[in-house]
Amino acid sequence: MKVALVHDFLKEYGGAERVLEVLHEMWPEAPVYTAFVDFNGLGPHAERIKKWDIRPSWVQNNWLVKKFHSPLRFLAPKIWESFDFSGYDLVISSASWYITKGIITPPNCVHICYLHSVPRALYGYETRMNWKKYLPTRIYGSLVNHSLRIYDFLASKRVDYFIANSKETAQRIKKFYRRECTVIYPPVEIREVQSAKIPPSLKATEGYDKNQNDNAKFNMNNSYYLSVSRLAGAKHIDLAVKTANKMGFPFYVVGKGPEERYLKSIAGQTIKFFGEVTDEELVGLYSNCKAFIFCAKDEDFGIVPVEAMGFGKAVIAYKSGGVAETVIDGKTGVFFEELTEECLEKAIRRYEKMTINGEDCRKRAEEFSKERFIQKMREFAEEKLAKQLLI
Repeated sequence: MKVALVHDFLKEYGGAERVLEVLHEMWPEAPVYTAFVDFNGLGPHAERIKKWDIRPSWVQNNWLVKKFHSPLRFLAPKIWESFDFSGYDLVISSASWYITKGIITPPNCVHICYLHSVPRALYGYETRMNWKKYLPTRIYGSLVNHSLRIYDFLASKRVDYFIANSKETAQRIKKFYRRECTVIYPPVEIREVQSAKIPPSLKATEGYDKNQNDNAKFNMNNSYYLSVSRLAGAKHIDLAVKTANKMGFPFYVVGKGPEERYLKSIAGQTIKFFGEVTDEELVGLYSNCKAFIFCAKDEDFGIVPVEAMGFGKAVIAYKSGGVAETVIDGKTGVFFEELTEECLEKAIRRYEKMTINGEDCRKRAEEFSKERFIQKMREFAEEKLAKQLLI
């Protein structure tokens, strides 16, 4: 069986890239077709994929499109339709906002699309940057998004089978594409909790106020709250930062993104930014935190809250999107209903009066394990391939 994997682009590391890694672990000989790859942007995670058979599109050698791939996203159809998948039995597209599902596969090939998210900008969901803020970008974005919304719908018809990463995403597939799908939750690697302190090699990211950082006091004995996320608008990390300033608790932020400079500008002395960290360092941060804060709106699944529960940590989350399917209010975490400092503060104070059993959190996370994902994905692929052979 000849298998190919397809992914939007490889320039940062998040939940979608974790899924891709597991898919590649399942089919290690499968080449990975992608718009472009930027190993520098992948940080410490780049080493794990450098030996893969990565086949970037023509964008790889076009610095203009590569650098401005978001404003030039109307070129996405030209990217995905440039690949040739002749000779493959199975193609699995790992799809998000760059409309990877637009690839064209031969009739005898099974195309399974694992959808992380519908393109959020096309359907009115919050995006990592507020493109509606200025009139020129609002006009330009509206024109481009209109044509891409039509293309996105047509591209959805090229998919033989959809897999959604959550019931939330499944509802969006049905609403926008008029397609049925199967839900297979993303893989979460459940690791052993480490009691070791955070590795001393961790530094604040470049550009952080070193004097502010030096004056801050950081106690490692389960006293700090943690966030692991792309630093983008839709993640609402600023809400947690402002609440930490107000309440005065230690708050650690892991990740990079367009909101990084702004978040650092409003951060008080109890807040520390770590940027990208290694897996070993991330385990230390999870293991030693007091609880995990998650403020994302309309998140399609939200893999990091499940990771946090895997370390026996409670999750304080805005009740929106896929997180409502994973966190159990009062048992493995606490929900808040509005994106305001008052509501988040109230949820934190509620959590601090509760006793949440870490073992309950861990058992809940195990329901989304990597092993379960591999089993369900393999069964699904084999079933659809067998069906294709009977046609």
